[in-house]
Amino acid sequence: MLLVNSEVEKKKRNLVVAYLLWFFLGGFGAHRFYFKKTGSALAMLALTVGSIVLTVVLIGFLGLFVTGIWALVDAFLMPGWQQREVEAIERETIESLKTRSERQAAF
Repeated sequence: MLLVNSEVEKKKRNLVVAYLLWFFLGGFGAHRFYFKKTGSALAMLALTVGSIVLTVVLIGFLGLFVTGIWALVDAFLMPGWQQREVEAIERETIESLKTRSERQAAF
């Protein structure tokens, strides 16, 4: 278990870093990029940039409002993302250890 915990601590994303990215660059999807949610991060980035451009004709404010709500919801979702990531790292590490021990037992 020490090895599994060590691997989790090395590989998991830091929630403090995620919240800092969310606070300062959340509208651009930086926190989503950090959690490797590239597709939705690109969508968020495109929506924000497009909305900024469209604020000239006042339509962009609606897009910025949507992005703001999206980012606010993400603030509550990030701990769950980290927990799922930790569980995935634990599973991968345990499977790797099982495979390694099976190989050693075969020799």
